[in-house]
Order: sequence, then structure tokens, then C-alpha cells
Amino acid sequence: MAKDFSRKDFLKTTGLGIAALGFPNILLSKQKETLGVALVGLGRYSTGRLATGLQKTEHCELRGIVTGSPHKIPLWQKRYDIPDDNVYNYENMHEVANNDNIDIIYVVTPPGLHAKYAIIGAEAGKHVWCEKPMAMNVEECQSIIDATDKNDVSLSIGYRLQHEPNNRTIIRYGKKETFGAVEEVKSGAGYNAQHSPESWRRDAELGGGALYDMGVYPINASRYSTNMEPVAVRGKQWSERNIYDEVDEFTEFELEFPDGVMAFGETSFGKSTNYLNVDCTDGWYKLQPFQTYSGVKGETNDGTKLSPDPNHQQARQMDNEALAIKEGRDPVVPGEEGLKDIRIVQVIMESSQKNQAQIRL
Repeated sequence: MAKDFSRKDFLKTTGLGIAALGFPNILLSKQKETLGVALVGLGRYSTGRLATGLQKTEHCELRGIVTGSPHKIPLWQKRYDIPDDNVYNYENMHEVANNDNIDIIYVVTPPGLHAKYAIIGAEAGKHVWCEKPMAMNVEECQSIIDATDKNDVSLSIGYRLQHEPNNRTIIRYGKKETFGAVEEVKSGAGYNAQHSPESWRRDAELGGGALYDMGVYPINASRYSTNMEPVAVRGKQWSERNIYDEVDEFTEFELEFPDGVMAFGETSFGKSTNYLNVDCTDGWYKLQPFQTYSGVKGETNDGTKLSPDPNHQQARQMDNEALAIKEGRDPVVPGEEGLKDIRIVQVIMESSQKNQAQIRL
């Protein structure tokens, strides 16, 4: 594994350098150089990736926590120097409205709770970052978007791969047709799992199942690889082990895009899979692995190597989105991105229930 860059090295390479339209209602003091982030939910992802990533960022920093687990509070306060005034639980989270030290709430709860806490954050006047998948259904996604619009705050979805350099290269290839027009995409994201009975990934109401947890990666990749939106969807879901009797252990899907462009995706809790292959009229390119936390790499048919980037993906993501807020720009990954994927998730599930019927969008 490549040795982590220093904070100074990371900051040299963190920016995307892309222009975006602004959201003029968001005004921040130019003197506020660093935005305060409160993590909502202190599970494995917050602990292992987001909190550590926030130690490497330039434009934002960890200042607060929201948790329903009191025993976690002393450790987080000691490790990250979080004052008592910046510690909240799920019942008093709305009081963050009175805390000028916190500018952003990052919702990292199970997906079934994303809408609830994202809306609380927006109504408190804080910018909202929401982990993927955005929510359980299109209606919940829209409710988050409406709340952030109403309260004039920014909303970004935690699609770290849209900030990752090699995935961004794939996006650029598709837009510029570097290897000709895209004809077909194949992608997969999954892992061998043995989730405990307490895991939300086995709970349908909380957003469990391979499709919600991992399937949004190949769905989102199919969309950004083609730079198009699908016109028809087909899906198949099933489970082979009783521990996943409430949710899907496996999902396969087929997306049809305009002009007959096709995308085939798979996701799983029962098989390790991690690839993105794009075939074009004049060549091909691929990433394998394409969605790991580090080591994303690939190649093209002309011999170009897409080497792994050694920097911290989540730090890059959070810094890019914090900078967008500071500069009054739209986020790199807005809420509409999450909504579009959840619409496809719902249709995949509907198709599976209808014997894999193709459903037009």
C-alpha cells in the first residue's frame, strides 16, 4: 500500500479546478477560512475514513459530533479535541442551529435515516453532506432537496468517486469521446459479506441489501461513463443465504441509454467484484479496481496506464465540496445526482418483482 502523503502534499493536489454555477443565496464571511463539520453517526465509515480525512483537509475541519452512543463521546472528544458545546444526540441535534462553529452536517447514518437528519440539518441552517445512497426513495430524496433549497444551504452527496482522479479521467474520456462514442459499459461492485444480525445492511427498513449499499456505485458509474441518462431499466434480485432474507444478496441490472448504448451492472454481498469497463467505437478503457478507498487504477487500449492516486479520497471529496461552499458555487455532486440513482434503484427493484420486465423511464 502506498505511503500516505503529508498534509502539505495532499493540499497541492486536492482541487478539481472545474467551474460551476453558484448558489447566490449562500454567503460566508471571507474571514472564515475553515468550515466546521459535524459528523452525524459515528459508525465505521465516520471513524475510519471521514474523521481521519478531516485531519488532512484545508477548507474544513472536524468540530462536532452527533451520536446516539454516549460511550463513544469521551473517546471522540479526547482524540479530536471536540468541546462539550459541539456534542449532540439525535434528540437535540436541531440545537446545532445555535452553534456558529458548525457550518456543515455530514449525515452518515444508515440510509433509512438519511432524510430525517439531513432535513433537520437543513432546517438548522447548516449545509448538508449526505452519504450514499441518498435516501430510500425518490420522495425522500426530493424532500431533502426541498429542505436545503428552502433554507438556502448547499447539498452534496458523498460520491467520493466523482472526486477520484482516475474516475474523473473516465468521465472526461466519455465527454470528449477520446476513444470514440461509448457503446457499452460493464461494471460491478460487491464483496463477500457475513453481516451480523444487528447490521443495518440486513434490515430492509434501514436501507440494507447489496443494491442500496453497493449497487449505487455501478449505477452512478454507468451514468457518468456515458454522460447520459437511461431510458429503460431491467433488474434481477435474489438471495442465496437465509441471513439476507429481508434484502437482496445479489442484484444484476441492465440500463439502456439513448442510441442503443447499454450498461450492465452487478452488485453483491456474496461475491467480490470491483471493475468498470467501457467499450467505445475506437477503443476501450477500464478501471480495476474502480471503487476501492485507495489503489484505483486502470488502462486504455493504447497502453495508457491510469496509476493509483496516493491521496485520501474522502479528504479530497470534503475539501472540494467545502471549497465550493466558500466560493458560493454549486457542489461538485449535487443532490440531484443522488435522486437520479435512487430512481433507478427503485425501477430495478420493480423490474425484479415483475419477472425482470424492461421498464421504460
